Amino acid sequence: MNLSQLIKERRSIQLYEDRPVSVDLMKELLETAIWVPNHKMTEPWRFVFVSGETKKQIAEINRIVGAKGNTIEEKQRSGEIAFNKINNPPLLLMVLMEENPDQKLREEDYAATSCVIQNLSLLAWEKEIGMIWKTGAITFHPEFRKIIGAKPGEKVVGMLQMGYPAKVPKERPRVDAHERITELN
Repeated sequence: MNLSQLIKERRSIQLYEDRPVSVDLMKELLETAIWVPNHKMTEPWRFVFVSGETKKQIAEINRIVGAKGNTIEEKQRSGEIAFNKINNPPLLLMVLMEENPDQKLREEDYAATSCVIQNLSLLAWEKEIGMIWKTGAITFHPEFRKIIGAKPGEKVVGMLQMGYPAKVPKERPRVDAHERITELN
């Protein structure tokens, strides 16, 4: 598969086969994914793989964070959905970034870390592994941060849910890039 095709065919996956993802393979893919533009070569990222009982602990936190509604039944239902969103993917990868006190560097570091995530997504897709990049309220929850070992001054840039796709969504149309181009002379 060529790069252009890979970029266009990659999808965010939310439903996974009950099949493990090799952490060793993902570590190998990270060795390539980190080759991104990074101003000042700060390389602010680090990675935390989560599975098994630790994943269940995080899912329980998400059950609490995700419990929404006006009735007990609505809260239980939404909490169970929130639990399954974390517990069902075979593997989670937390992407953390040291937040530079200098705003310019912090923004450049965030962009570089986002590029690492995109690279990893493409490399995994090439190996038929899907993922979805999640953020949200749970990434700020103190117990979640404690479990994954987030240090003061670190931002959770993404919680990547990974697995072999049980279902691949159809492509969603994009606005033609030419409609978003301005040329100044």
